Amino acid sequence: MSESLTGYEDVAGAVTVLIPVYGPSPEVPQLISALRADSPEVAVIVVDDCSPEPFSLAEDIAGVRVVHRQRNGGFGAAVNTGIALVETPLVLVLNSDLELPTGFLPALLRNYRPWHPAVVGVRAEDAAGHVAYAGRYWPTLGHQVTEWLVPLAGLRHRDALHERVGHDVAADRCGTRSRVNWVSGAVMLLPVSEVRAIGGFDESYFMYCEEVDLQRRLAAAGVPAVLDASLTVLHEGGGSADNLRRRQWIVSARHRYARKFANVHALDLSLRLASWVNFVWNCARRLAGRDVQPLKTLRYELGLLRTARKESR
Repeated sequence: MSESLTGYEDVAGAVTVLIPVYGPSPEVPQLISALRADSPEVAVIVVDDCSPEPFSLAEDIAGVRVVHRQRNGGFGAAVNTGIALVETPLVLVLNSDLELPTGFLPALLRNYRPWHPAVVGVRAEDAAGHVAYAGRYWPTLGHQVTEWLVPLAGLRHRDALHERVGHDVAADRCGTRSRVNWVSGAVMLLPVSEVRAIGGFDESYFMYCEEVDLQRRLAAAGVPAVLDASLTVLHEGGGSADNLRRRQWIVSARHRYARKFANVHALDLSLRLASWVNFVWNCARRLAGRDVQPLKTLRYELGLLRTARKESR
């Protein structure tokens, strides 16, 4: 049974902000300042996921708690650690590298109330205005094969390709609130009791797909996901690791997700076949004078899949 929001008319009484961090996070004080500008009493929990150099604020800030994990467990583990300490009915999980518009938190909570309990995300763009498509469809084999295929890379700016890789384009552009399958983990407003009831995030994921997994289980329990496209945050993203490491995390996480909710063997076989399509395509590009290395790329892609098979077991 969800805790009612009746009586929690003020932001501070309804929601706690949770910011997981790893490594240097100099943008955290600015994010806290942006939140406190509109909601000065809101509680903030910063969870340091066992950074090599422990995270600390230059000065103590009332109502801001910094928690240090003893083991680096990834995004889901860090969020679980923070949620265990939350005393409000809602928790707002934020990436540390976000820039928020004025009035963000009160507007988000106001728009959320008719949907309670639900998971809510918002639109996200980078500094150049490129949309991150925070509203998504449940991952399918077709989405992942489409994304893997190099011949389609030049078409990914088209709406049809965004849809084919799982982006809910209509929800992003509607300018209001709409149901989606799941929302990006960069901004997630979560109902605390419902998340606790299903056991929180699955900590077997290190990075990526943990928010999809969580929302899949919440949906099965009757808790929908909603994209609030009337609010937009600035999010550069990609700051957690180098591109090669990040891609391995993504591929391994998708194998783990498929092992739980789909057919991991079909996924693995399809991506291996797609890698050979990429190889043939890159050979043609090499013959046309393009600076590509077909065999090296093939070995790299097959290596990603080989590692993912091991890590997802």
